[in-house]
Amino acid sequence: LGGEGPDVQFVACRGDEALAVADAQIDALLDEGWRPGDVALLATGSRHPEQVARQAEGNAAYWDSFWDTEQVFYGHVLGFKGLERRAVVLAVNETQPQERSRERLYVGLSRARDQLVVCGDPDFVRQVGGPELAARLGLGR
Repeated sequence: LGGEGPDVQFVACRGDEALAVADAQIDALLDEGWRPGDVALLATGSRHPEQVARQAEGNAAYWDSFWDTEQVFYGHVLGFKGLERRAVVLAVNETQPQERSRERLYVGLSRARDQLVVCGDPDFVRQVGGPELAARLGLGR
């Protein structure tokens, strides 16, 4: 509706590098003073290995990590609908558009309250999100 959104930073990388680049961005946010409980790393494609490990401990333990103020939360955008964090690092780790790629991108872009860092391939984001989104993210044509 034309309101102010979170600060956005775009970090260009290949889709298959997005999780590693997102990890580095998490480290940078924590170094800047962000509290772990205020930060989430969300993937649009395959789950982050940390999410996989936490989910292996059971559903209750995984969601306990969402409420744990001492941990960064790791999730997938489709499991994060309706949730938010002050800072979100979005790993656009898809390499080819899929049926729900546009939905995944838009859900991920709307989960941050104060700071959003998007890590991904600018061409993929432009293809999936369209020219208006690319312009808003400062990706040009």
